[in-house]
This record gives sequence, structure tokens and C-alpha cells, in this order.
Amino acid sequence: MATRGIRGAITVDDNSEEKIWQAARLLVTEILSLNELHAEDICAIIFSTTEDLTAAFPSSAIRQLSALRLVPLFDTREPAVENSLPLCIRVLILANLDRPQQEIRHVYLNNAKNLRPDLNCTEH
Repeated sequence: MATRGIRGAITVDDNSEEKIWQAARLLVTEILSLNELHAEDICAIIFSTTEDLTAAFPSSAIRQLSALRLVPLFDTREPAVENSLPLCIRVLILANLDRPQQEIRHVYLNNAKNLRPDLNCTEH
């Protein structure tokens, strides 16, 4: 079994707690579903947000999901880079999996779908 990194990102319409929490939950649950992950598989979940998202921590939404309450969560800020995608939440889930890296399903939703066209991503 190897530790794998699973990436994803999603954009929101505005800087509100409700939108940030909804987006974080959607992104994480989609990644868990597509990769057939269970809480005990997950080592940690790391979120980053662009500097225009200040209303809430994405991890606070995940802490409310009882199945993930013991998973270590962390939030950080993306560097302010000119012309970068605004209102964006990114996630890195570290998980122990028996699958090879090329079978990992990365998830990019909304306007974030163009961030990594080189990966085998699920787009919505």
C-alpha cells in the first residue's frame, strides 16, 4: 500500500461562509466517491484558498461530516499571483491506497476545471 496524493479544486460564486462550505463538501465528497475512499484510508486533507476567500475555512465544513471527524485537516492561503483563478478552493487529500497512481481520479469543478488539463481529471 502506498500513500497517494489526490488533487482537486473548485470555484465559488462569492465570498460567503455558505458557498465556501458547500463547495468544500462537494469537492471532498466527489473525490471520496470517485476514488472509493473511506475515512480510515485518509492520512490528511489540506485546503488552500485564494486571497479573496475570507468568509470561512473550508476545513470547517469537513469537520461537520461525522465520518471524517478524526481526519487531520489544514487550511492555508494560496500565494497572490497575478492573473490566477479567483474565488478558488484547492485540496490535496493524502490517502493510503493499493491502486497505482495512474488510477487516481482528480476532481476539478466549476471554473477550476481548466487548472490541470494534463491530469486524468473528472470535470463538471
